[in-house]
Parts: sequence; C-alpha cells; structure tokens
Amino acid sequence: MHHAGMMRYVAVQGGLGLLAVRRACLLYRFAHSAPQSHYRPIKKVMVANRGEIAIRVFRACTELGIRTVAVYSEQDTGQMHRQKADEAYLIGKGLAPVAAYLHIPDIIKVAKDNNVDAIHPGYGFLSERSDFAQACVDADVMFVGPTPETVRKMGDKVEARSLAISAGVPVVPGTDSPISSLQEAHAFAQTYGFPIIFKAAYGGGGRGMRVVREYEELEENYQRAYSEALTAFGNGALFVEKFIEKPRHIEVQILGDKYGNVIHLYERDCSIQRRHQKVVEIAPGFQLDPQLRNRLHSDAVNLAKLVGYENAGTVEFLVDKHGKHYFIEVNSRLQVEHTVTEEITDVDLVHAQLHVCAGRSLPELGLRQDKIRVNGCAIQCRVTTEDPSRGFQPDTGRIEVFRSGEGMGIRLDSASAFPGAVISPHYDSLLVKVIASGKDLSTAASKMSRALAEFRVRGVKTNIPFLQNVFSNHQFLHSTVDTQFIDENQELFNLKPTQNRAQKLLHYLGHVMVNGPTTPIPVKAKPSSIDPVIPPVTMGDPPVGFRDILLRDGPEGFAKAVRDHQGLLLMDTTFRDAHQSLLATRVRTHDLKRISPFVSHNFNNLFSLENWGGATFDVAMRFLSECPWKRLQELRALIPNVPFQMLLRGANAVGYTNYPDNAVFKFCEVAKENGMDVFRVFDSLNYLPNMLLGMEAAGSAGGVVEAAISYTGDVSDPARQKYSLGYYLELAEELVKAGTHILCIKDMAGLLKPESSKLLIGALRDRFPHVPIHVHTHDTAGAGVAAMLACAEAGADVVDVAVDSMAGMTSQPSMGAMVACAKGTKMDTGIALEKVFDYSEYWEVARGLYAPFDCTATMKSGNADVYENEIPGGQYTNLHFQAHSMGLGNKFKEVKKAYTEANKLLGDLIKVTPSSKIVGDLAQFMVQNNLSRAEVEERADELSFPLSVVEFLQGYVGIPHGGFPEPFRSKVLKSLPRIEGRPGASLPPMDFKSLEEGLRAAHGDDITPEDVMSAAMYPKVFQEFKEFTANFGPVDCLSTRLFLDGPKIAEEFEVELERGKILHIKALALGDLNKAGQREVFFELNGQLRSVLVKDTVAMKEMKFHPKAQKSIKGQVGAPMPGKVLEVKVAVGDKVEKGQPLCVLSAMKMETVVNSPLSGTIKAVHVVADSTLEGDDLILEIEE
Repeated sequence: MHHAGMMRYVAVQGGLGLLAVRRACLLYRFAHSAPQSHYRPIKKVMVANRGEIAIRVFRACTELGIRTVAVYSEQDTGQMHRQKADEAYLIGKGLAPVAAYLHIPDIIKVAKDNNVDAIHPGYGFLSERSDFAQACVDADVMFVGPTPETVRKMGDKVEARSLAISAGVPVVPGTDSPISSLQEAHAFAQTYGFPIIFKAAYGGGGRGMRVVREYEELEENYQRAYSEALTAFGNGALFVEKFIEKPRHIEVQILGDKYGNVIHLYERDCSIQRRHQKVVEIAPGFQLDPQLRNRLHSDAVNLAKLVGYENAGTVEFLVDKHGKHYFIEVNSRLQVEHTVTEEITDVDLVHAQLHVCAGRSLPELGLRQDKIRVNGCAIQCRVTTEDPSRGFQPDTGRIEVFRSGEGMGIRLDSASAFPGAVISPHYDSLLVKVIASGKDLSTAASKMSRALAEFRVRGVKTNIPFLQNVFSNHQFLHSTVDTQFIDENQELFNLKPTQNRAQKLLHYLGHVMVNGPTTPIPVKAKPSSIDPVIPPVTMGDPPVGFRDILLRDGPEGFAKAVRDHQGLLLMDTTFRDAHQSLLATRVRTHDLKRISPFVSHNFNNLFSLENWGGATFDVAMRFLSECPWKRLQELRALIPNVPFQMLLRGANAVGYTNYPDNAVFKFCEVAKENGMDVFRVFDSLNYLPNMLLGMEAAGSAGGVVEAAISYTGDVSDPARQKYSLGYYLELAEELVKAGTHILCIKDMAGLLKPESSKLLIGALRDRFPHVPIHVHTHDTAGAGVAAMLACAEAGADVVDVAVDSMAGMTSQPSMGAMVACAKGTKMDTGIALEKVFDYSEYWEVARGLYAPFDCTATMKSGNADVYENEIPGGQYTNLHFQAHSMGLGNKFKEVKKAYTEANKLLGDLIKVTPSSKIVGDLAQFMVQNNLSRAEVEERADELSFPLSVVEFLQGYVGIPHGGFPEPFRSKVLKSLPRIEGRPGASLPPMDFKSLEEGLRAAHGDDITPEDVMSAAMYPKVFQEFKEFTANFGPVDCLSTRLFLDGPKIAEEFEVELERGKILHIKALALGDLNKAGQREVFFELNGQLRSVLVKDTVAMKEMKFHPKAQKSIKGQVGAPMPGKVLEVKVAVGDKVEKGQPLCVLSAMKMETVVNSPLSGTIKAVHVVADSTLEGDDLILEIEE
C-alpha cells in the first residue's frame, strides 16, 4: 500500500524537477509518521567479521567518511582486515579460532569501549543470529541488518517457511519443525520417499547438510549432519525435506528501509555449487524465462513486505526442470556474491545498508524500482585454497608468490592474498573473489578466463585450474546449468597442472645451499669457477654431413657410402664414452647443448657422434635428474647433419638385466623416432642369440645396425687361443649373415696392439671386402693411437676418438693426434686441426665444472698392466674410485690382480658391462675376504658370493663362449634353478598399455611414450626422477655449477626455462634454523623478493617429527587433509573391515570421516583426540 501511494504522489509532482521530488519525499516521510528521531547519523562502524568481507565494509565506510573498527582473533594477527581499519581490537582471547568471532560479550564490549555507533556482521559467523542483533539493540548499538525479530523469523527455517506459505510463495515439502530423532527422519522418508536432505536448523554454508538417497545411509548421515551442525552453530537441530533433483539455484536480492519500502535488485544464478557451497555466481540469471523472472521478483518482494523486511537480504529459490520455483530460505544478511548485483545495477549495497540503518528511506537514496536497471552481466568466482585434485580439500601453508589478474572489467575483493601470508586451517579457505563484468555472459566469461590465467599463486594449492575448466566448458558458456553441473562433468577435474617452474627451481637451489648437492659426490672438490667459452659459430645452416646421405639413401646406401669413402672416418665419443670413462658419466645436457652448434658446423664429416645409450640413460635420470630422451631430442635439433650413435647392450637394451623381447623392440623404435641413427649392438659375452635379438630390434626400427664383437685376449699371441683369430672370424661370419650394415670391433679394455690390429682387421677385410669396419678402443695402456693407425692401414673405415682434453687414459685415443698423424696420407680425415683445438679448449674448461667426478683426482695415468688384467676403460675408472672410497686405495694393485684371478675363476670371460661387473664384484669379494683363487674354488660350496656372480652362473646373462666353469658352477649353484638358452626368450611380453595407465595414475596425463620407455627400463629410477622433478622443477635448465653447488650469496645469474623465458635470480640470504627444522632461503626473482623454506636434513635428524604415511605401504593411513582429530573410533588390536570409519577429522569447519582402506587389524595408532595434523601425517597402521 505505502509503496503504490508513494509512486502516485511523486507522479503528480512530476513536473517540478529534482528539488521538488526531494521535498515531496520528505513530506511523504513525515506523512508516514517517520519522526526525525529515526535518523541517527553513523560516525563509527565495527565489523564483527574477518577477511575480505570486513575489508569490503571498511572501504564503503571510508567512502562515506565513517571511522572503522576491526576485531580479530589470536590466530588472525597477520590478517589484512586488521590493517585496513582505523582501529583494531583483539577478541576471544584463549578461545578456539572460530569461537572467538562468535563471542558476543567481547564484541559488544569492544563496541561500547570505543564509541561504536553500528556493527556490521558481514556474512557467516553471527550475521544471522537474532541473539546477536538483540545484544546490539540492548547495548544501544545499531545492527546493520534487519530487526532482531526479522532475523529470528528468517533464521528459523520453520517460521520462514510458514511465512512464505502465507505470502503465497511455493515451498518444498518438508518437516514443519526441527526433528529431534532418527525415527522422525525415517517417518518423513516413508511419507515422501527418497531422496531427502538434512539441513542444519540454525545456520547455512553447506555445513550440516547431507543428502540421503536410500534407507541404509540414513543413520550415518543423520549423525554426521547433527554433529556438524552442533560444532558449527552450537545447535544440532535438523530439518528434513524432499530433495529436488537437478534444480537451478536462483536468488533475488532485496533491499528494504524502515518505512516499509522494499525493492528488488534482480536475481543471481548460483547453480554452480559443490557440496552446497557456491563456486561461481552470475547476475542476472542466464536464459531465464521472463514470466518466471517476474514471479521470482514479486514473490521475493511480497514475502519481504509481509515481514516488514528492513536492510539487505536475499530470498533463495530452487527452480526445477519444469520451471517451477520453490522458496528455500531468506538470508537476512549481505551475501558473498552481492558483488555481481552491484556490478549490474550500479548500486553499492553496503552504502545502501549503512544509509538504511541510519534511517534514510530508499526513495531518498534514489533507489526506486523503476530506476533500477540491469546493465550487462557479471560473474564472480571464489578463488579458494582448496585442491580440486583431492576432492577440494583445504590446503594450508604459506603463500610464496601471489600475483593477481587485473585490468578492464575485473574487480578483486580479497583479504590476505599476499606473498608471506599464512593460510591457516581454522577458517574459510576463500583467498580472493574475482568479479568480471561485460556486456553479456560470454564477454564477462572471457575476461574472467583471462584474469584467472594471469593469477600466480604458489605455496598453496588453489581451485584456479578447476575454475579455468568451468570457464572453457561449452555447457556453461552456451546454456543453463543446474546444481549437479560439477558432479556430472568429471572432465572439469582434468586439471592442467601449473608448472610453477621458477618457484620449484628456487626450492632446488635453496635445498643445495642448505644441504649440499643432491647427487652423490665421489671427490671432495668444488666445480671450477670458470665458465667454458663457446667458440664462434658461423650463421646459417650447417654443411651437409653423413646423416643427409643416411636420410636420403637409407641404412644400406649409408653403409656403401662409408665403405666407398676415401680417407679415414672418425666417430667422436666426447658426448658419451669419453665422459663415461673419465667423469663417471656425469656430463649434463646443458654443457653438451652449448657446444653442439660448433660441432655441427665444423665436424660435418664425422662418421657419427656417440651421444646416447650405455650408462648415460640411467645416470641422466638417477644422478642428473634430467630426461635422457630430452637430451636426444635437444641435441638432434642442434646437430641435424651428423649421424648419432648409441650403445645398445643387445637384449639388455640400456639396462643391466634382461627385458622381454617386445621391450627391446619398442625401445629401438622410440629411440629411432627421437633421432637415433646408428645402433652399436653388443653382448657382454658375445652370446649370439642376445646379439641377434638386438640387431633385429634396431633393424626393424629402421636404424643402421652396427654389430659389435667384444674383443678380449690377444690374437697375435699363439699361447692365448681361447679367443683366437678363427673365433672372431667365425662370429663375424654369423653377424654379416644376419645382415649387419657395419661390423664393429669393440675393444673395451684397449687390448689391441698394432700387430694384433693388423692381423684381425686384415683378416676381416679380406673375408668381407664390402662391409664397413668400425673399431672402438680405450687408451688405458697409452698405445691407442698406434693401434688405431694400424687398424686404418689394415682397412678399417672408421675408428673412435675423443677430443684431446677428454682423451687418453681410460678414455678413447686423442682426436687431435689421429687427425695430425693421418694428415697428408691416404688416411687423411679431412678435419681441420685448429677446429679440434677450439673444441678441445671448450672441454678442457667444461671438465673443470665436473671436478667432483673427475677420475684424475685419484688416478694420475693409464697403465700397461691392462694387457694383463683386461679391465675395460669405464670399469677401470670405477674400480679405482671404489677402491679409494672403501679405503682400499692402497690396495688398487691387489684389486687389479684379483680381477685377473676372478676372470680365470669364471673361465676367462669377455669383460664388458654387465659381465665385467660380475668379474669386478668377485674380485672385490676376494680382496675384502682375503681369498686366493684356489681358496675360492675349494670353498665354493660354502661361501656366500655376490648376487651378480650367482645370477651369472644361473644363466641370467647368457652362455659364455666355451660354457660355464665346472665344477665351480655346480658347487656354487647346488640346487638353484638354471636358465637354458637365451634368458629373454622365457620372459612374458611387457604390457605397455597397463604400464602407461599406471604411470598416468601416478604422475598425471603428460606422460609421453618416452616416459613409458624409461619406466620400462628403470621403473624405480624413473619413479624417483618424476618425484624429484615434481618438487624441484626442470633442474636441467641450471648451469652445472648451480646444479652441483648452488649459488653464492649475492650472486646474480640467469636461467633460461625455454626460448624467450629467462629468469633473473639473485641469492640474497640464508636464514637461521626454525622450530620445524627449516631454514628460510631468500632470493630475488625477476626483481621480486621470494623466499623458500628448506628442511635442514642434518638438523632434522636431531629433532623429532610426526611421521608421514608412506603411500607405498598399504596399511598406513594418512590424514587426507590438515586438521584436528575430533575422535578416534578404534584402538590397537581392533579388527576393522574395509570402509569402516576409523576417525573423524575437522578442518575449515567441515568434518571428514577417515575410512579404512582395507580389512585387517589395527597395529598402531599415532594420534589422539585433539591432535593437530598436517596433510599425510600418519594416523594409524593396519595389518592385513
């Protein structure tokens, strides 16, 4: 009545202009017996709340010239809302975090002590408690909200419901009053049928809400809902109502004054919810039927008028699939999503709340229904610290980085979103509200997507990746969504992982600064402080090389071109075997990449570059924390013209054990796809069946097959005839017959002397005039160059060399020496000597970076005794290291002698990985136990031999030339099983599909075919590599000195993440040890201060910490999220069934039941009620 009369009155005065309207309003106000005393100016406002809503109200107050007061709990001293107010006071001392903000006496006391005129309750906490509104009135402090009586009526869901019915508003079937027992719930379900929903009678926010779909779930859900409501609202009373399937959630914003005027500010669509918590809110409702929209508005206004509603409020409705709407409840407060209404109506709701509270009327404020227009569309997202990949569990921790998305059309309402802010488990997980506005939904949505993509939040998980998926969802953008939208679109949970590379690298650098290198360091030496200088490279494409011939003519044509070539060809081993022999295979891709363009431009006539396979594969992952496939891909891109060569251990591929045949085939296939050209295939016993398998795998992948005969003994010595010239020729015959493109002699110990070279290569050349011959050796004795020149004279096409500064000793003969010696003869290599010098200089300095691994720390020279002990180059270095590290440094000579004896014990083997390791293990066993060869033979049936020796004798590596040594083998094996024939033949094929599925489940969907291959070869190493990168990021981007030693304080450096993305970093300081055993390490990254907390591993050992649940151990049950233990339901010795509740946790005001993952007996319980847990803390252990 009032309202319509007013409208008429103003209409009459229509021609008088604004002043008259204003006077008319005043006249009208007195006419409605609104005495002037109704207007009480507000000079000081307290917000009885925290976080972003407190700040939102403070801002409005400041705009209106009102002084502001904040209150805060003990846990909230670091919260931003304290600092945004003019004054701030502590409340609820000694109380639990939430209880502090519910402590009415303290709040009223602070208000009275500080002359506060009005209290704004925000949302949540006390905002819908009529006793609080009443307490304010009693204390003569204005309550910014409806009257206590209205708050009571609206808060009492029963009364609100009956009021709705009397206002003619449709409601959902439900109980008329709160139920007090399970029986009543049961009776209701029998009348109306399932599904039904429990709701807390005295509060909202999704707490105490449980949907029940069948009778069996009734009791557990009733208990949970009751307990949650009790904890959150101090009262466990519940309502039951019929659950409406798949409704839209539409709410209408209303505003009333003290004079009976009520207007609506249109509606919001809040259908996108999870567990009854709104995630995305839109205004106005999208594609809402105009008649339904009008009905919603008028129903909301009618209900508000009926109760004489004053101040801001929201009337919530459900709209079912048939367009029928049902009243749910009135929220008698400001809502989280009030922002979207403000954006489309241009009405500041908080200003309006304050004005109305002070006694102004709506018309006076210019707020008349016909003046309120909708302009465009607005969307709000709640960015929270919840982890969508773990069921939106609240994450806690310290925000290490915070950058927000801003710009046109974006409004941010936030509180403590800044680097260094600590996200506690005590309160709501809202971090920032992002509101986007545009002319329509798609414009607003594109602005929102852009803003979300700009956010960088590190240190805590957020729901941003999930929100980004919502904003790229077709249904969301083009049609209406209902409250089941999230549950029904599981693809919203296919989260694109945030890379967070910079912060992870800072963690790595901090870790190295605090705890030292992550890779084991054999030598106590620091990387040199000098960086190698890259020699200049001409612009443009590199010249044509042998790879161009290979790509054009295929493997056969390539082999022919090699055989027809005049002069000697070289293979450069600097990229693999040289550093495998001298630097424990530790050279990183970073240093190989830098010199690659130079190699490509200046050594285009190399036969090949050996850069992969052998030990590089597992060392890359295990010790360098980089991906071997990525090395291959990156080098291939930089060196397109020189063929790449790898070492394939026959049926062992790049591992040390036997793999199923399909794994070896697949490996070669993937290697070829990634740019590998020549496969040097060998077997550590020259065991033909193993070699043939490797050759077939390499050949069917399309690679160049280079079958390698491992050379041992001495063909020029008539006294040593186990491995005679005839033996090698016969083996070569088999390999050529099997179709090898190139024949290789692999002299892994460097035993070829010039005389034996002439004999062997001469005989092979006579027998196979058309097959290219390739010779590999090591320079351990110092005669390598002489031997290789002899091989070349006798007709070899290719020999292996390493660049001078990485040559000699246990590495390959010197490239410079070979180039110089062959110059001007018919063997001229065509390589420019001065370019070799430039190349050598780079490696000389680069080698200094690897001082901690350099064999020259302990080994000063080669030794001709290798002709006697036949130790392969790489192993010679390793044994030397091992002897030193085990304190047998002075006994190295003994180890070498024992190696010779062990070899004889095993029947004179061909010694190269893995057979050489077997001989080495036996030799060390003999030295440590002080055993002679005769003693070992005598006591063979009682000694406990190294596992590698036993497995060799069982036949796991293949069958040695001349068979196994007897009776030694039988004495060692006794009744152990023996393998007949080729070991791999009896293995079932590897299931790559299930391997890939397992990897995806463990590491996410960015698993590549190369990753699957790495896991097939080295499952555990790959697993650890993935875990390492998940924590520490792409450490392969770091320079070698940083990788090994970390930065010095005040050092500035650059890290290139990818082309066009360079980080500028400066290490600033290292903090002291804190209570948790961590040190804070400070950096400046791209000009911004960043810090990371690093566990000090030495200090940690001395401190006690709550153990974490190990995922790999089945019966260990860990905390699914950080929180407090409410109750433990089991004790040690109890029998539990799978799925049985074990304990109840509470975090962020939500309760979670931890259920048993398996059936068994409780072995240990690590928590008690009230324990505070971090995520993954061990709760209890179960034995199956």
